Amino acid sequence: MQDALLKAIQESDVSVAQAELEEKKEQGMDAWSIHLSLFETAQWVINPPFINPHLPKMHAVCREFKPLLEKEDVLPLVRLEVSEYTRRPKMERFARPRPPLPATSFDAIEAAIRSKDAREAALLMESFLSLEGTGELSRRLLLLGGGSDELKASLGHSISCTAFLLLEMVARADFDHWSTLAVLADYFCKLKLGPHAGSYIPGAPAAEETIQNHMARAVSGTGIVNLHHQITIYALERVRYLFTTEEYNDLVNAWVVFMGDKDEEQPALHFMEGGSPASYTQFYQLFATLETEPVVSALLPMLDSPEGRRNMGRFLVKGVCDLYQGKYNPHQLTGLGSTIWVIHRFHEQQSIASSALFQFVDYFFAALKDK
Repeated sequence: MQDALLKAIQESDVSVAQAELEEKKEQGMDAWSIHLSLFETAQWVINPPFINPHLPKMHAVCREFKPLLEKEDVLPLVRLEVSEYTRRPKMERFARPRPPLPATSFDAIEAAIRSKDAREAALLMESFLSLEGTGELSRRLLLLGGGSDELKASLGHSISCTAFLLLEMVARADFDHWSTLAVLADYFCKLKLGPHAGSYIPGAPAAEETIQNHMARAVSGTGIVNLHHQITIYALERVRYLFTTEEYNDLVNAWVVFMGDKDEEQPALHFMEGGSPASYTQFYQLFATLETEPVVSALLPMLDSPEGRRNMGRFLVKGVCDLYQGKYNPHQLTGLGSTIWVIHRFHEQQSIASSALFQFVDYFFAALKDK
């Protein structure tokens, strides 16, 4: 029998879904276990008019928050997830024919994608996965979506959505992969894939140097387009283990091309008197003002220690959950994931970390003010 919470989400019944979630809480079910149980259902949630699988990606990015949170912090995040998955429309599920197709080549998958046959592409992906494994399927799909033309046309989603769906699929070996493969096939069939064209830049430095050279540009500027610059490199870093050195260099160069000729900017920030917030309560009082510069300035001293950075991440996740009023753009969580990654990865380069923090907080507050 289908779980009542998952059934309510699938049927877009918000009141029943919320009641079922509270019932699970009263029964003592662990909140993170509830999050994990949402995996298959979340795959089918769509965000029209956009073709991108924003909600499955959001579900995957929530895994990045768990190491930052205390046990009692998880349930508000799950409440937000349940609300978002429930209120949105769902993609029509692909029926899976039996028996499975025989093993096939990736060329056959690409041919099905280019002919816009999503069902065939999903079946061929499943067959390829059974022969070559999840890692090789992930690598080939990411390379297909990782050309500079694809990144620019998709605002980076051809990497970022694909990467996080695949990462979660790998992490969830306990689940049938069909739902993720069907969603990926549908998405790739909707992309306007051009002919294969490398992003190789003659004489370009190695990927690590390229990232260092361009990260300040990625976290510069405000608004959703600029936020996607940091989300895309965040996703690429999470899947870099799949690629050869040459392939990864090429993908990072595609990211540079995607950003175009935007300039590096540094927001004017000042350390607040009294130092960083001593508690979440103190932080939330400031966060709830929806004023970007004071919030970012107050957080900057927390960059200096591992404990401070963890607390910063926890405060931000909790703050985003506590300001929730029933409707978010999924980038309000995926952008938070990328920003926390930048904070940890570039904490010694305060100009980069502070710009990333400013970019996300400004985007988040602007979205709330526009309601």
